[in-house]
Amino acid sequence: MNTILVVEDEKRLRDIIKDFFEDEGYKILSAENGKIGLELFETNKVDLVILDIMMPELDGWSVCRRIRKESKVPIIFLTARSEEDDKLMGYEIGADDYVTKPFSPKVLVAKSKNLLKRVEGNIGNDDGIIEIDELIIDRSKAHAIYKDEIIELAPKEFELLWYLMVNSKTVLTRDNILDNVWGYDYFGEFRVVDTHIKKLRKKLGEASKYVKTVVKFGYKFDSDD
Repeated sequence: MNTILVVEDEKRLRDIIKDFFEDEGYKILSAENGKIGLELFETNKVDLVILDIMMPELDGWSVCRRIRKESKVPIIFLTARSEEDDKLMGYEIGADDYVTKPFSPKVLVAKSKNLLKRVEGNIGNDDGIIEIDELIIDRSKAHAIYKDEIIELAPKEFELLWYLMVNSKTVLTRDNILDNVWGYDYFGEFRVVDTHIKKLRKKLGEASKYVKTVVKFGYKFDSDD
């Protein structure tokens, strides 16, 4: 049974989210502010975090940053903010998805299920492992290996690399990447792709040579020099 942590200061909304997820068989931990949310995260095994931004004690930005220092657990921001810059900031600090209030609880459940499936390796290649040249990615462990060195990746970074490697040597537009990594219901800016490519390259280090920019088109994974 997956455990989901809901950090939201509005009690009525917390209760609604809790009811919908419990009806789907999930275990729910809930907190009314960021401080309590972090305490619950640090003392329980959590599989996904639903995180409001504007909260007392500790805001969602701060909670997300603290979680990302120690965990790759999927994070969905739940917020009344709709500005593109706010969404971009959320992705830059490690969020995996964004839901803007008011929202349908069913949509939130569907997004959460999709993220959990990606992290648990229920989509993609049957064996869950791709090896090209000296780079290996393992879906069961959600990390990459290059020259016997493990490279830890956040969930969206891993999915981005997975999609690039599955389509090795194929030029992928930002539209392609957004639809297949972020989902067809993502309406944010293309910049989120560029931001994650930059972060992915930084983590890959020497192996970043495989992730090539195709000017005016997008990106491709190519092991050829």
